[in-house]
Parts: sequence; structure tokens; C-alpha cells
Amino acid sequence: MRIAPEVAEALAGGRPVVALESTLIAHGLPSPRNLDVAHRLQAAVRAAGAVPATIALVAGEARVGLDDDALELVAAADDVVKCGVRDLAVVAARGGHGATTVASTAWLAARAGIRLFATGGLGGVHQGARETWDESADLDTLARVGVAVVCSGVKSILDVGATLERLETLGVTVLGYATDRFPGFYVHDSGFPVPWRVDSPEEVAAVLAARPALGTEERAVVVANPLPAGEQLDPALHDRVVADGLAAAAAAGVSGKEITPFLLDYVQRETGGASLEANVRLVERNASLAAEIAVAAA
Repeated sequence: MRIAPEVAEALAGGRPVVALESTLIAHGLPSPRNLDVAHRLQAAVRAAGAVPATIALVAGEARVGLDDDALELVAAADDVVKCGVRDLAVVAARGGHGATTVASTAWLAARAGIRLFATGGLGGVHQGARETWDESADLDTLARVGVAVVCSGVKSILDVGATLERLETLGVTVLGYATDRFPGFYVHDSGFPVPWRVDSPEEVAAVLAARPALGTEERAVVVANPLPAGEQLDPALHDRVVADGLAAAAAAGVSGKEITPFLLDYVQRETGGASLEANVRLVERNASLAAEIAVAAA
């Protein structure tokens, strides 16, 4: 694993660092928008006073902090594999390129000593999981890494209630940032409450600081940061398109790790790009908040 000099220096000096995933760049946004958003996320972290560390596999090497050449490769190459934790060693052994998911980004960030991570939405329990056992590896990984993940809830194509139950079972702390409701990714409110509310970066930092003495620092903390109601995707449109997308995925026989990109692409197409714009807004907001928390924690 190679840690970029700027990131290594910041970590050694106790300065704030925020990890950023690369699946959003390689598989979540269309080109050339993806590279522009990647730069904007890094700029948002810097503007709030922290050092960004985008994570990916480049030519078989886990990189924590990407230079411009590596960022452009991840955004443009057509052989970048979507890598969960289980895929890292295979792609590394083959000298391949890999975009890290929430799980693998959190895993590598924790190994590098980074404690704040910003993303869009978490994976979770899929619809119909009682029959398929389809559950994102994000959940198990968050139960085993001590990072704080700033997100906008879980992807709204998932079973949000079941996902919250799993997070509780796994001992993952869930905080609502300036909200009593768990956000629904594209929409402000998923329909479920959050267990705990926090209202400032300092309050989140205090929660993180309290964990080592209690022995709970090896599990993640999820900081759920909703889009403002005025910036969300129209909830009625959202509900209709997600239901139609799930039906289309079932009819096409799409399952496993392919179902999330299928559904996100379907939602983007059927909302005329409105979901894409909401996605960009929420991930930028999360990058800024993660940096503010990192600064407060440092």
C-alpha cells in the first residue's frame, strides 16, 4: 500500500485527513463529469481544512491519495474493476486497476490510519433479502473498522428498515446530523428515525473521542447527513422510479453486485438526470462535513 506524501505527512503530524472512495468516479458518474466531481470533492475537503485521500488500486498497488495521473486513469480507463474487500488481493495480484467501494475504502483507510471517510450512500440489505440473502459487504466491514463514515443514509433502492436493524445488530453507531430522521439518499427522509442526533462537528468529534476508553473504537460510526428538503429529488417521482427500476431489474435477471449500478442508471435515466445532480450535491456536502469533523477531531 502506498500512501501519498501529503497524506503521510498529515497523518504523521496529527492533521485532519478525509478518505474518499473511487467507485463513484469509475462507475457511479458518466465521463467527463466523473473527473470534474472527483476534483470538486478534493477541493471541498481542502476548503474545510483537511487533506483529501482518494483511494484506489492502480496497477496492482493500493494507493491512499491519488495524484492527477492516477485520478484520470481511474476516471477514464475501461478496465477498472469494482473492488470490495474480497476483491482487493485478486486485483492486486493481477496488477490490475480497482475502484474501491464503501467497504474497501473504509478498510484501506483504517489500515492507513485515516478515521474520517466521506461517501454518497452506504450499501445495505437489498429488497427481497429474505429469499436471496443479498446484503452489501459494507455492513459487515463497518462492524470491523473504526472509521467515521459521513453519508446520506443508504441507497434508497435498498430495504432501509432492514439495513438499520442490521447496523444495530452489528454494533455500528448511527448519528443523524442536524436531523431526527434517517436520510434516504436522494430524498431528505427515508421514513425512519435515527437513534441519535448530533448538531455540530464538535459533537461528532466528542463521540469519536469517547470511544477508545470504552473499547468501541473498532466499529464504525455512521454520520447520516441528509440533503436539505429543497435540494432533494421529488419524493413522489423517486418512489415511482425506484419501484419501476426494481421491477425492471427482476425482469432482466439482474442480481448481486450488478443490481446497484443497474438501478442507479435506471433512476438517473428515468428522472432525466435529476438523480445525478442530487447525487453530486449530497456527496459534496458529505465531503465538506467529513472535513469539518476531521478538523474538530484533530
